[in-house]
Amino acid sequence: MLLFFRSFFKSKFGLAITFAFLALIAFAFASSDVANTGMFGGVAGGERVAVVGDERIDSAELAQSASTALDRLRQDNPALSMPAFIAQGGLEEVLDQLIARYAIATYAERFGLRAGDNLINSEIRQIGAFRGPDGNFSADAYNQTLAAQGLTDAMVRQDIGSGLLAQQMLVPASFGATIPLSLATRYARLFKERREGAIGFLPSGAFFPEGDPSAAQLQAYYQENRGDFIRPERRVIRYALFGEEEIEDAIAPTDAEIAARYRENSAEYAASEARSFTQLIVPTQQAAQAIRQRVAAGASFASVAQEAGFRTSTLEAQSRAQVADDASPAVAQAYFDAARGAITEPTRSPLGWHVARVDSVETTPGRSLAQVSDELASTIREEKRVRALVDLAAQIEERIDDGETLTAIAQDLGLTVRSTPPVTADGGVYGTQGETISEEIAPVLETAFQMEESEPQVGEVARGDTFAIFETADITASAAAPLAEIREDVITSWKLAQGSQAARAAADRVLARLRDGATMASALAAEDVRLPAAEQIALTREDLARRGDQRIPPPLALLFSMAEGTSKRLEATNNLGWFVVDLDDIELGEMAGDDPLIAQAQSQLGETVGQEYADQLVIAMREAMGVERNETAIDAVRRQLAGER
Repeated sequence: MLLFFRSFFKSKFGLAITFAFLALIAFAFASSDVANTGMFGGVAGGERVAVVGDERIDSAELAQSASTALDRLRQDNPALSMPAFIAQGGLEEVLDQLIARYAIATYAERFGLRAGDNLINSEIRQIGAFRGPDGNFSADAYNQTLAAQGLTDAMVRQDIGSGLLAQQMLVPASFGATIPLSLATRYARLFKERREGAIGFLPSGAFFPEGDPSAAQLQAYYQENRGDFIRPERRVIRYALFGEEEIEDAIAPTDAEIAARYRENSAEYAASEARSFTQLIVPTQQAAQAIRQRVAAGASFASVAQEAGFRTSTLEAQSRAQVADDASPAVAQAYFDAARGAITEPTRSPLGWHVARVDSVETTPGRSLAQVSDELASTIREEKRVRALVDLAAQIEERIDDGETLTAIAQDLGLTVRSTPPVTADGGVYGTQGETISEEIAPVLETAFQMEESEPQVGEVARGDTFAIFETADITASAAAPLAEIREDVITSWKLAQGSQAARAAADRVLARLRDGATMASALAAEDVRLPAAEQIALTREDLARRGDQRIPPPLALLFSMAEGTSKRLEATNNLGWFVVDLDDIELGEMAGDDPLIAQAQSQLGETVGQEYADQLVIAMREAMGVERNETAIDAVRRQLAGER
C-alpha cells in the first residue's frame, strides 16, 4: 500500500545508474553493430569526448552506447528515432552514465578492488546467449554472438568487469540502510492524511494572441523548437506475395505416389485387433499355474490374487505389438491366442510369470487402397505443397543473390507487385490517424526497417502458407519537417507557446489574489477571459493509493507535497496552460503504534535511503576522480548520430 510513498520520496533518477552499469552488457547484446566506421562527424573514433581521471571515453564508445540505449527504448516505441532521442536529452543521459561508470571503475581500482579473469569468466558462463544446445557454455556460441553484434572479447570483458566493480562499490553502500522507527511512523501516518484545497486551470487557448505570427517570428520560433517537429523515419515497402497458386501444378499427387505411400504404410491399413486384459504377474510358474486353475474353475480372479498376496491390473485396448514391447513376444502370443473370456496359460517375461483373462476383443478390418486413396492424396499434397513453397522461396533468393530485381522476378512468376503508403517502424501509416499497414505484409515490417533501399529479400508472411518478395523502395530519414510543409502546425504551436506565456502571467495574478485572501473561484473570475471552473479537492493519500496503477495527475501530486496555506502554479505539458494549486487545510489521521503500515514504511523508505547513499557515493567518486568534457567532440557525435552535416 505504501508504493504511493515510494513515488513521492524516492530519488528522481531511481535506479538509473545501477541499471546503466549492471545491465550494460545486456544493452550490448540487444544492439546491432553500431557505427564501426571509426568516424563520427569528422571526429576520429578514438578522440575523447570525456576524460575521467586518467581514463578516456572515446567518441566511438559514446556513439555505440547511445545506439544501444535507443535500441532498448525502441522495444516499447519502435518509431523512436535517433534525432528524437537526442532532442529529448538521451545522448546527454548516456554520456552521464558512461562518466559515472568510468568513475566507479577507476575509483575502485585506485583503492585495490579488482574484477579478475576467473570472476569475469564465471559471469560469462552464466549468460544464456553463450550456451550451446546442451545448456552449457559454448565457445562457438560465444564467438558467434560477439561477431553478430560487432563486439570483441575485450569489450565484453571490460563491460562485465565494470559491472562487477560497480556491485562491489555500490551494493555495500546501499545494503541494510534503515530509517528510525519514529521517522517511519511519521511517514506511515501520512497515509491517513486528508487534504482540502482547489485546483484551477488556465488554458493557453484562452490567451491566444490575435492574428498569426509574422514570417520572421514564425521562422525564429521554428528554428528554436526544431526538436518539437521531428518526424519519424518512414519507408515505402514494395512487395509481391506468392503461395499455393504458384505451385498448384507441381503438388498434385500422382496415382503412383499414392500407391507407393500405401505400400510403405501397409501395416497401418491392415486388419488389426485390440484386446483388453485383467492380468497378474507372480514370481513362480507354480504360483501362476495354481491361480490359473482356480480361476478357470470359477473363482474370482481378484479374490484369488488377493488371497495369494497379489493384486491384478488391467490393460485396455492393447495391440499384439504393445504387449510384446511391454512384456515379451511369448506373453503376447499367449494373450492373443486365447479366446475372449478365457484364462491364458502362464507365460514368462523378465517381470515374472503372467496369467491374464481376456476381457474384450475388438477387431478392425483392413482398408484397401481405394478406401484410403483420398486420405493419402491429401497428405501427399500437403507435404509437396510445403516443400514446393520452400523450394520456390530458395530459388527466388538465389535469383536475388544473382542480381535480379523484384520487378523482374515478379513478372517472370506472374506476381502482382504492390506498394505500401509511407509507414513508420511501429506499423502506422504516416500522416493518418490510427491507420496501420496491411496485415498481409506486417510480419516483415521489422526486417524492412533494417534493409537498404532496393535490396529485395524473401520472407514468410503466413507460416507455411504465404511468402513475400519485398524491398524498401523509398526511405525518408527522421528529421524536422520543412517549415513550408507544416506551417499551420507551427503556427498553432507558436500560438500555444504565446498563450502559455500569457496564461503564466495570469496564473501569477491569480496567485497574488489567493495570497490576499480571495477564494480560487473569485481569483479566476477576476480575469478578463472565461476560464474553467475550479475543482474542489478533499482527498486522503489512501484515496490516491486506491487508484492502483493509474497515474496521479501532476496538480494533485503537487497538492499532496505542499505546505498548508500555500498556493503554487504548475505548467501543463505541451504548452497547454498552467495550473494553480491552493492548499487550504491538512488534517492528520490517527494511527495505532502497531499498525503494519509502519513496518512497510520503514522497509520501503530504507530502500530509498540506500539508493540515495549509492547515488551520493557515485557523485563523490566523480568529483574525486575529476571529469573533463570535450564539448567539440560531443557535439560532433551528436551531429553525426542525428544525421546532420
